Amino acid sequence: MQRRDFISVIGGAAAVWPLVARAQRADTLSKVGVLIPFFESDADAQSLLAIFRDALAQLGWTEGSNLQIDIRWGGPDPARLARYAAELVALGPQVLFGAGTAALEALRQQTSTIPIVFASVIDPVGQGLVQSLARPGGNITGFSSGISSLVAGKWLGMLRQITPPIARVAVLFNPETTPSADPFIDAVKEAAQPIAVAVRTAPVHSVSEIDEAMTAGLALDEPGGLVVLPSVFTVANRAAIIAAAAQHRLPAIYAFPFFARDGGLMSYGGDFADQQRRSAEYVDRILKGAGPGDLPIQQATKYVLVINLKSAKALGITIAPSLLAIADEVIE
Repeated sequence: MQRRDFISVIGGAAAVWPLVARAQRADTLSKVGVLIPFFESDADAQSLLAIFRDALAQLGWTEGSNLQIDIRWGGPDPARLARYAAELVALGPQVLFGAGTAALEALRQQTSTIPIVFASVIDPVGQGLVQSLARPGGNITGFSSGISSLVAGKWLGMLRQITPPIARVAVLFNPETTPSADPFIDAVKEAAQPIAVAVRTAPVHSVSEIDEAMTAGLALDEPGGLVVLPSVFTVANRAAIIAAAAQHRLPAIYAFPFFARDGGLMSYGGDFADQQRRSAEYVDRILKGAGPGDLPIQQATKYVLVINLKSAKALGITIAPSLLAIADEVIE
């Protein structure tokens, strides 16, 4: 072989080697598919995703080195979530992660074999998503949000700790995205009976209905309040809900901390940042060989109360010192 031909062969091989190396590295990466039922522009959802990724990194998973994470942002649209769930399954991940009930349901419809870890699902057993908490069965496990009828009763109790006290309360929810609404509504009504607070439901199906739902049935001469049930609809449209509550001077309580941080009066619910971290631990264990059936579904162990005093001042109300004393975060 002449020297010129030898150099040509070596040069060609050198050009190919990086491509081969990248292909080999891609084949050896563990793959995780993530489905999020919020918009990619949602800063709060991005923060929760960052917690999940950081937790995986702390467990030794480095993206591009030994891990590939494929993310799809479905928003609150069931059709889009279904399409993206199918895309993620087609990529052949070792584990899927679904943030919330809508994402879990979409992934569950696409696979019964790939392990699925979920976070922030309200009632996985009651909604028929798993067999039991201790033995979920099948390919699904994860972390329940801990938001139950007991928490719903506390929401009303917290709303009553303002001055002037509320006499009526509306429960705002979207029936299409809140399949577990009835137990929450029943809990609010039960908590309202001994304190003589009138309760009505305020179902909405679109953003255009939010404003009217907040005023219909709430007497103007009696202080009213608002309980907003958690779902992909209320999260995706929280700016409109918070603005309408402020416009109609309705003290409102929500399940997720970012509602209060975004201007809502108060929130009380499971620590969702903690659930993201713990979900990463389950993903880690499955990637290392554990089966989802070996990992029981866990309930939230931390609850967070956030109170926005700036919003309270704008509404002209006073929060009881006893409630402020137990708040995890007070925004002034």
